[in-house]
Amino acid sequence: MTNQRSSPIRALIFDFGGVLVRTQSSESRNRLAAGLGLTGDELTALVFDSEEGRLADLGQISSDERWRSIFDQLGVSPEERSTFVPRFFAGEALDHELVQWIRLQHGPYKTALLSNASDSLGSHIRDQLGLGDAFDVILISASVGMSKPDPGIYRLMLEQLQVDPQEAVFIDDRTENV
Repeated sequence: MTNQRSSPIRALIFDFGGVLVRTQSSESRNRLAAGLGLTGDELTALVFDSEEGRLADLGQISSDERWRSIFDQLGVSPEERSTFVPRFFAGEALDHELVQWIRLQHGPYKTALLSNASDSLGSHIRDQLGLGDAFDVILISASVGMSKPDPGIYRLMLEQLQVDPQEAVFIDDRTENV
């Protein structure tokens, strides 16, 4: 029997949507969808799982281009466009307790955020949410042209953190990404 030493955990990596930010209420999204003749799930799929969503997550189109395309597909009037996105995300809430815990871990551990998202998320995390100081690395799929579960995005994260795979823990709400 060989004596194998396990590597200590040196890095904690978190997903954004579904982990740091979660849907607390679907009411606003469902009302928005109903006004368009859709269910909340259909509207959510159009935003996140459509071709536009995939292209935005890979950085092949901008967040603004994704929303313009969705607005055009749904027939959203120019007057309604400025309130559409805030209404779509109105039920989302940042987990402040988790953020506080991450900040406590930042120092003893390297902390990072890895998210499949469009080009606007990085600035939203840093500027609107004020979370830049909680992470050593913030890696958004659109900025690198790869998305989870592509192994390349995980390798890039590990390289940026300067840790080996066995030294990192990744927390995501989607099993296929872990």
